[in-house]
Amino acid sequence: MFVSDSLSVNSRGHLTIGGADVVSLAEKYGTPLYIMDEDKIRRTCRAYTSALKQCYGDSHTVFYASKAFSAKYIYKIIAEEGLGADVVSGGELYTAIKAGFPADRIHFHGNNKTSAEIELAIKYGIGQFVVDNDEELNLINEIAKRENIVADISFRVKPGIDAHTHDFVKTGQIDSKFGVALENGEAFEIVKKAISLPNIRLCGVHCHIGSQIFDIEPFAHAAEVMMAFVAKIKNELSYEICELNLGGGFGVRYTEADDPKSIFDAVKNFTDAVKREAEKFGVKLPHISIEPGRSIVAEAGITVYAVGAVKEIKGIRTYISVDGGMTDNPRYALYGSEYTMLLPERALAEKTECVTVAGRNCESGDLLGENISLPKAQPGDLLAVLTTGAYNYSMASNYNRVPRPPVVMVNNGEDKLVVKRETYEDIIANDIM
Repeated sequence: MFVSDSLSVNSRGHLTIGGADVVSLAEKYGTPLYIMDEDKIRRTCRAYTSALKQCYGDSHTVFYASKAFSAKYIYKIIAEEGLGADVVSGGELYTAIKAGFPADRIHFHGNNKTSAEIELAIKYGIGQFVVDNDEELNLINEIAKRENIVADISFRVKPGIDAHTHDFVKTGQIDSKFGVALENGEAFEIVKKAISLPNIRLCGVHCHIGSQIFDIEPFAHAAEVMMAFVAKIKNELSYEICELNLGGGFGVRYTEADDPKSIFDAVKNFTDAVKREAEKFGVKLPHISIEPGRSIVAEAGITVYAVGAVKEIKGIRTYISVDGGMTDNPRYALYGSEYTMLLPERALAEKTECVTVAGRNCESGDLLGENISLPKAQPGDLLAVLTTGAYNYSMASNYNRVPRPPVVMVNNGEDKLVVKRETYEDIIANDIM
């Protein structure tokens, strides 16, 4: 009935998430409000680790892709579940460390890491840099030499795979700002250089073909391409690559039309490919890593708004305005991302209206969705947008000086505030006159 198994309806006809009444939570914490189901997050973490163990044995690591949702509490959860953390900025790294996350389980991504970020990561003793380009490789080597250490790295490689997803979130093709390309020999040359550098230890190769991918075959294809590259390095450079990171990008359900494969099926598909190619090329089975982010937190989250103005333009459309918008969820404005929406006070009410849900920001493009089916809504009603656990809070802004909403984590009916609502004082805290 719902796009997530976190959601249900109670005896009052109210939407629930993680066993907690959404209407009651909105009354307690106000709107807009992000709500996330901790048990759902933990179950998904365990589904990934269990699938990898069943399909590949013990030589694996699941890294949570922090950019999907970064806050101190999520690092507590993934640390307890035994995952690593993939960070892409000094801010994400700092948050993880301040949450007590083990530094040696952190991999640092990004296509333009600054000297300050690299120095901070070395100071904290992170597990590995995922190196994007030649300039970064030189910089890490220089800083590592100055700090008298050898830095562990892998390379982000563009495998040339069509991921069948939105152009804005494709990352595996040669024309991408991320990584080094296989097709033109760039990846092989940078590997050759890294092996020769005194303060660099090359551990692995990495690829990421895109996001929100439903077809699992491209993941197997990426594994085949990357294993061929591992074999080339061994045969031509006599160097054994011991780690293969296949990234993330597994799709989730935003609407009933979305049909993601099971975690087990996706994992079995690419691990079978790795094992098959290792035997074919006569190379050792590498330690496998993956980096799910969206698929761990997206379906565990919803956003709740209060309806303000309802504006019917005869013969054109009806706008329902809410007290949030692109400041707490810019994905529709950026990608035209589709969502499922409902009225949590009447969660099972028949959807008789076709409306456009508009945000409160001073921007014509500030919409959360068009041609949305809803029951007839009135000012003061609550409206819930489902599957907002990923890339909503993490992409939120203070455009129009709008404070960002709080995040509440629920677990078996109990609620806990994990990110406070911003105040106007928070917004002007760094202003100087």
